[in-house]
Amino acid sequence: MNALTLPIADGWTIARRNTLKIRRSPDLLGAAIMFPIVFVLLFAYVFGSVIDIPGMSYREFLLPGIFVQAVIMGAQTTGYTLTLDLQKGIFDRFRSLPMAPSAVLIGQTVSDLLMNLASLVVMAVMGLIVGWRVHTSPYEAVLGFGLLLLFAYAFSWVTATVALALRTPESFNNIATMVSLPLMFVSNAFLDSSKLPTPLRVVAEWNPVSTFTQAARELFGNTNAALKTSGAWPIQHAIPASLLWIAVILIVFIPLATRLYKKAVSA
Repeated sequence: MNALTLPIADGWTIARRNTLKIRRSPDLLGAAIMFPIVFVLLFAYVFGSVIDIPGMSYREFLLPGIFVQAVIMGAQTTGYTLTLDLQKGIFDRFRSLPMAPSAVLIGQTVSDLLMNLASLVVMAVMGLIVGWRVHTSPYEAVLGFGLLLLFAYAFSWVTATVALALRTPESFNNIATMVSLPLMFVSNAFLDSSKLPTPLRVVAEWNPVSTFTQAARELFGNTNAALKTSGAWPIQHAIPASLLWIAVILIVFIPLATRLYKKAVSA
């Protein structure tokens, strides 16, 4: 095998190993299946009873934001699993095998992508049950879910980088929670960001969570002319801005995560 196909082949082997591990870990599988159900029901019936969105149902406004939230939380599985493997010495065993250094990270991110896919499917079904509807063509709907999965894959490399820098599950969980909560809630995911105070509104407009949420709303047809839309470039051009975010994240964090992994296994 050449230098390009070897990491892919080894990465697929690691992905299969991690997928089997998820099947044997009820906690991880439960998080992928049950959390989406809880999120949809909680936000749809609690937030939906107090928040009014002009011209449309709050549940249709909400679901794209919930999808993005689930992607962010699901991608954190990558970082958490990597820190556990570091503690257990799994990487030392991998180092003794004739495999590409990037294969472990490729395998981990791909297996977590499959778990995110399962989570999105469950969440979409629950969304349909509580009243969410897609108002665009099947082609655009598929593009919407594809964009969310691309974001999930890219964000997995961010969490992998953070995990390899911190190296302990406790530190990773603390940092991940501290960063992800502001990302999710200072955005347009759950409410109309135009009603936020000016400093928070500006942050929300340029928050990548807002960009991906707006892109998903457009692709699923969960928008309305009565709803005021920000004039910020990422919101006005949400789909190309989302693709740009994905490209930048992958370009920056794949080499960085690979370098940190080599440093971790050589320590």
